[in-house]
Amino acid sequence: MSEPIRLEPDALLGLLAGSTTRYEKRLNELEGLYRDDVAFRAALESDDGEPVYWVVASTPDDEAGALTIGMSVLRPGRIGDEFAMTRGHIHVHHSAAELYYGLAGRGVMLMETTDGRSSAIEITPGVAVHVPGHWIHRSINVGDEPFTTLFCYPSDAGQDYRIIGDADGMASIVVTSGSDQGWELRDNPDHRPYGGVPR
Repeated sequence: MSEPIRLEPDALLGLLAGSTTRYEKRLNELEGLYRDDVAFRAALESDDGEPVYWVVASTPDDEAGALTIGMSVLRPGRIGDEFAMTRGHIHVHHSAAELYYGLAGRGVMLMETTDGRSSAIEITPGVAVHVPGHWIHRSINVGDEPFTTLFCYPSDAGQDYRIIGDADGMASIVVTSGSDQGWELRDNPDHRPYGGVPR
């Protein structure tokens, strides 16, 4: 039996005291994520080499029912008219849900099912979003400062990152707009139906 642990998120520094793992994604690892390839190439030329986003997490035990708790930090920015985003995923065990809680900044959780439903919920500090099982999801930073969330999901859930790439992106994209909220959902004309994921 594992012991209780204390986790201390520092949203300003992007650190989670007590975490045991960290991974980072840099712009040169996100080729194909954005629709505007010319803007992506231009961004690569001026890239500072810093991570676009990083995740720190802790999985205290591997027993049945265990949870992975972590923090995700996504820097602000745009490629063409699309905001900075994570790769996005669906859980390998499709029924696994995930909870995201806003710590800093302003973002959108973009969610889609393989049968065509979609949802985009804005997250700000103090706002939580429940991502049900069977929903593909990605974080998008629609603000001007780092977007930081605390997340929690079953440790055995796994992540499938290929599903979005195989469909040439999610069905919807989050782009800049002149509206008060500063962003809008737009259909992705490159998207192909998701395949290979049972409902």
